[in-house]
This record gives sequence, C-alpha cells and structure tokens, in this order.
Amino acid sequence: MNDKPLPLKDKVALITGAAGAIGYAVSQALLENGCCVAVSDLPGQRLDDFTADLKKQWFDSLRLLTTLSKVEGAPEKIIGIGLDVTDKDSVANGFQSVIDTWGKINIVVINAGIALVSTLIEMDIEAFRRLEKVNVEGTLLTLAEAGRRFIKQGIGGDIIIMSTKNVPSPSAGFGAYSATKAACHQLGRIASLEFAQYDIRVNMVAPDAVFSEGRYKSGLWETVGAERMKARGMDEKQLQEYYLNRNLLKTKVTGRDVANAVLFFATRQTPTTGATIPVDGGLPDATPR
Repeated sequence: MNDKPLPLKDKVALITGAAGAIGYAVSQALLENGCCVAVSDLPGQRLDDFTADLKKQWFDSLRLLTTLSKVEGAPEKIIGIGLDVTDKDSVANGFQSVIDTWGKINIVVINAGIALVSTLIEMDIEAFRRLEKVNVEGTLLTLAEAGRRFIKQGIGGDIIIMSTKNVPSPSAGFGAYSATKAACHQLGRIASLEFAQYDIRVNMVAPDAVFSEGRYKSGLWETVGAERMKARGMDEKQLQEYYLNRNLLKTKVTGRDVANAVLFFATRQTPTTGATIPVDGGLPDATPR
C-alpha cells in the first residue's frame, strides 16, 4: 500500500444528510484520507442502502491495494446512523453513537438540507416552515451538539457547513431555500465567533448546482429539478449546460469538487475559521457588493 501519511488518520467524522451526491463525495474523500466516517440521514432504506454501498466500495478499493486477508481484518471505517436533524434527542443520540463506536468525534459536516421552488406570492407557509425546520433549526441543533461534544472532549474540532451560492446570489422562485440557507450560513459565522476559544473551527463551503456524483443524484435536485427545468423551458441536459455556461470557468461543479473544499478545512491547511470557499466556477453575481 501507499506509505504516504494520511492527513486524517485517526480522525472521526459525522456527516448529516449524507445519502446523496455531495454526501457520497465527501464520505469518499474523508475515507481516502484516513478518516472514520459516520454517514447519517433519516432512518430507512435509503440510508441503509447508501451505507451498504459505501462499505462495499470502500472494501473493494482496499482489495486493489492489499491482500484479501488484510481487508477482512481491517477495522470498521464506516457506520450508518439514522438521525433527524430537527429532533434534539435524535441529534444527541447520533453523536453518542459515533462516540460509542470510535471514542471521539473530530469533524462534523452539516450537509442536511431541503429545497422548495415557489414565488413569494404563491408560497405555502407550511412548506416554508418545513425548510426552516431542517435548514435553520437542524443546523442550530447540530452546531450546538457539536460544540458541546467538542468542548467536553477538549481537543478542538472542525465543523464544515454546506452553504450555497444562493446566500450571496439568491434566485427568483427560490426564496425559501435562499433565505433559510442564509440563516444557516449566518449561524455558522456566529458559531465561529463563539467556539474559537476552544480551538473549534467553523467554516462554510458554498457550491453551485451539483446534479450527481457516481450513481447518486443530488437530493435537492431530485426535489426541485423538474420545477427549475420547467421555469427555464429546458430538459435535464439543457439545464446542466445552462449551469455550466453561466460560470466564468465554463466548468461543471462536481461532488468531488465540493469534497475537496471540505478537505481543505478538515485538514487545517491554513489557520482559518468563519470563512467560506465558493465552489461555483466563478459567479460574478455571487461576489459581495
């Protein structure tokens, strides 16, 4: 096997909202860099299948690097945890499950989020409240639990929040998502102020549209893709071309691109907290005004 030191060896990560394109890419990147990974999402078949597939791919990749006997004796690197970010007890129990398994937690990736396509005039208030519950309250509960656990451990920690380009550059018809993710982002900035004294860093990654990674489609785009295509009079291929061509680099944003930004923060390559890495190919409209 490659003897190159792994920057996240002996580290433990929890990812919320993991069972999708970005969660898959982030999980793979953390594993490749030596991390133990707890993937969490709402309990059910989707999470079970995602966890089983991630484990299979992890062991298949190991077989290419070492002998089968060593693979079979390798320590468990992946667990799946049913977790509802809108439920305080569920969040606390999820963190405890990670600690019960590996004795600690070092990295938390707050990735859980949902979307809605609607104009403000037509918006159903209950639909808006569902987004607020997940995107805002879910972020708050996860941040608070991560802070409590990291402070108790006394070894610092890293929290990476999945933000969005819609925070600096919102879209018409996408107000509920843009507003609730802006609140999520601001909670992260406040957490960076409150947690810094404990060597807990809180940073954000702000991607533009990621449609899929491997065989996993983005949960967000499974929800809103049809409406976004309808609004722009495009099919799926045309919509992806639209997003590619609107950025300065004329590039597709992938889950692996987002994962690389997460790794930058998780591996502490610079002394940074309260910062945001855009992963959008360059969007002039997302530049602060």
